[in-house]
Amino acid sequence: MEKQNTIHPQSVNSDIDETQPTQPTRLRACIRSKLTWIICTIQIIAIIVIPTTIILTKKGNVAETNLATIMMTTTRKESISWMLTTTTTEPPSTLITTAEQGSTTREAVWALTGRMNRARACHIQVTLENGNVLVAGGVAYNNIALSSAEVYNSSTGLWTTTGEMKTARAYHTASRLINGNVLVVGGTENNNNALSSAEVYNASTGLWTTAGIMNTARFLHTASILANGSVLVVGGTDDGDTALSSAEVYDPSTELWTTTNNMSTTRFFHTASILANENVLVVGGGSDVYLRSAEVYNPFTGLWTTTGNMNTERAYHTQVTLANGNVLVVNGFTSMSLSRSTEMYNLSTELWTTAGIMNAVRWHHTASILSNGNVLVAGGTELSYNALSSAEVYDSFTGLWTTAGTMNEARCYHTSSMLTNGSVLVAGGTSHNGVLLSSAELYG
Repeated sequence: MEKQNTIHPQSVNSDIDETQPTQPTRLRACIRSKLTWIICTIQIIAIIVIPTTIILTKKGNVAETNLATIMMTTTRKESISWMLTTTTTEPPSTLITTAEQGSTTREAVWALTGRMNRARACHIQVTLENGNVLVAGGVAYNNIALSSAEVYNSSTGLWTTTGEMKTARAYHTASRLINGNVLVVGGTENNNNALSSAEVYNASTGLWTTAGIMNTARFLHTASILANGSVLVVGGTDDGDTALSSAEVYDPSTELWTTTNNMSTTRFFHTASILANENVLVVGGGSDVYLRSAEVYNPFTGLWTTTGNMNTERAYHTQVTLANGNVLVVNGFTSMSLSRSTEMYNLSTELWTTAGIMNAVRWHHTASILSNGNVLVAGGTELSYNALSSAEVYDSFTGLWTTAGTMNEARCYHTSSMLTNGSVLVAGGTSHNGVLLSSAELYG
């Protein structure tokens, strides 16, 4: 309307002939004609502009309403997460926020689920083929190793005891075999006495059977399922002090262990993962010093080759292979202190690049691949050994880290695995001052 006030009066003045004051009748007729034209023009503009303004105003109100809904959703999410900290035995819960016009938006939150029957840390956790989760071994109070095992029912959110392992063990590894059974390897009983034994959990019967004897007793090692179904076990320590370079392979069909070539470097507190080309990448760890080196095992030749070094030496870190074939290494301990840095191994170039800085330093944490290809990192401990309740997610497309809520209990030395519904189950560990946890919670 301001545009009309500034334009049309000028048009009126320019059309009036001020040099003919002796012709008032003609002048009045001209003025009436122009005024009629102006009024008609204003009416036409009003018919067009006013409805458009109303529509835009309504759209603005809708946008403001949607923004308010999002803000309320975020606040409600934080409130529910806080309230859940007082709950101990509630079944799994999911927060669903309902927007206008019947649409739904699902927000990932942390929710407590059923407690384990036994508090434990430094145990193993594997998602079974039927969607349930096996937890076995670990340490109880006074660092006494456990032989007990239990299964989490992902439908009911409850834990039930299952057959006990034949040997109590902690700091061991677990691998789900092609047939659905679970191979548990090595570990330590008590006082850093390394174990050479292995056993297999039958997911159908709930019973354990022995699975041969390794050539070298070890714990703090890694175990990786190869493409042919065999299991590669690498490094570790046999006394809690001296790192190993040896490696061996378990054949499930014969239940025999055979040695393979040694790594070029001794290491424990390292990580390993299967690459897209079926080789195995082993990264970092400790020996006499923290390592930035990495090496690759070729299962077809049984040979190790060195590959590019990380930018930062590290141990107690985590490692995951992404959907694009690259490998993400997260946090850990360096020769100087704890690190917030992360690095990416490019399978094609065999080079490492930085992958962003996390919001918190952490070690003894867990890392899980989510169904959307992102990576969830949860818990751990900071330099002062205070357990962390924070979590973060790495976006594999943007390369950015964002906070992912707060667990209901701070924990380290815990375990995690993804369920068939896309949620992540975190179980056990220790909280502040080394208090063992029996609690479990879900992210999703």
